[in-house]
Amino acid sequence: MEYKKFTSLPDETALEHLNALHNRVFGSTNGFVEDLQTKHRPFILAAIENERVIGYKIGYERKVNHFYSWLGGVHPDYRGKGIGEELLVRQHKWCRENGYKTIRTHTKNQWRSMLILNIKNGFDVIGTFTDAKGETKIILEKRL
Repeated sequence: MEYKKFTSLPDETALEHLNALHNRVFGSTNGFVEDLQTKHRPFILAAIENERVIGYKIGYERKVNHFYSWLGGVHPDYRGKGIGEELLVRQHKWCRENGYKTIRTHTKNQWRSMLILNIKNGFDVIGTFTDAKGETKIILEKRL
């Protein structure tokens, strides 16, 4: 398996692969590529096996020294093998190397594995909010 880094929007083929996996993980793309194009200083990590994207982690700079870990997922056939955690560890390493002091993410209680992974890797729950769809989101932050 290889891990590829993108510090800007990847080429069209890579975007198609990311979009397809995003659809598989979340059941919809909901403007995923269009939203990604609006992010400031995006950082994209992709786990690739046999030329197939099987996992990804995407974030961007929210403000100076502060990174937002936006989206991530692992293909259902590859879950439980440490790929999500490896992507998280590599993302945090890149953030430290690029001067970020904090990293924030949001999740939902229904995504327990992501909540547990974040807490296990040093995130603190700092609050909650209700999004535009009326769903409760958990805010987590980590000092780097």
